Amino acid sequence: MKRSSVGASCIVFIPEKAPEAKMAQLLVFGAQVLAVRGAYDDAYDLCEQVCEEKGWYNRNTGYNPFTREGKKTCSFEVCEQLGWRVPDRIVVPVGDENIISGIWKGLKDLYAVGLIDRLPKVDCAQATGSSAITQAIDLFRKKQGEPLSGGWRKIRIEPVQATTLADSISVDIPRDGLAAMRAVIEAVSVSDEELLTTIPELAQRAGIFSEPSSAATYAALKKMVEEKKVDPEERIVCLITGNGLKDIASARKAANQPIVIDPEPTAEY
Repeated sequence: MKRSSVGASCIVFIPEKAPEAKMAQLLVFGAQVLAVRGAYDDAYDLCEQVCEEKGWYNRNTGYNPFTREGKKTCSFEVCEQLGWRVPDRIVVPVGDENIISGIWKGLKDLYAVGLIDRLPKVDCAQATGSSAITQAIDLFRKKQGEPLSGGWRKIRIEPVQATTLADSISVDIPRDGLAAMRAVIEAVSVSDEELLTTIPELAQRAGIFSEPSSAATYAALKKMVEEKKVDPEERIVCLITGNGLKDIASARKAANQPIVIDPEPTAEY
């Protein structure tokens, strides 16, 4: 078994079709990478089964509580950088829901010790092709007609067949879904086309190069604005959790193609 850059042995189960850049990072740092034929959920389930059989330490999101403890520090950073003035909303990209449950736990911790004076609204951004949470919340509201915060324990999250180019949030069933339900105010899904459109928009307007899964937060916010679900005066944070260099193929789809010219100053372009 290989030893990683920090001296620990590390085996990573990934979907066979994961972006090349993500796979390269894991290999370069010394992980033993097992590319599983199938989707993210197949890799997740196999990892859990093998860890159980071999007694390995499993750090999968939605399974290992320390992942939530680590991801909650993002909420610390947000509040600190805003001078402890809590934003009105935080829009979070959602796959397994581990980030959003971590964000909520961090906010609750800050509120409990008095570092912030209120809790913001937390919104879930998903790809339409992987929208188990959005579908569950929409169905719950149609049936119950009650505020989500008052009945999150009653929500049933049904698996979907995830099909989206946003690989980081492409899951059939969110593994940390129910734990995150207490945090979600709005759940919005956006199409792959909307994600691709948002990538260059974020880069050209904000100087941020995002992978598709993270672009979902800004795309979802635009949709919430169009549907008048947010107040124009609200202070809103969109989490961008993945750099666009992790998925160059999608970035190339989103951007214009280079113009090939002759090596002459008189070349037309």
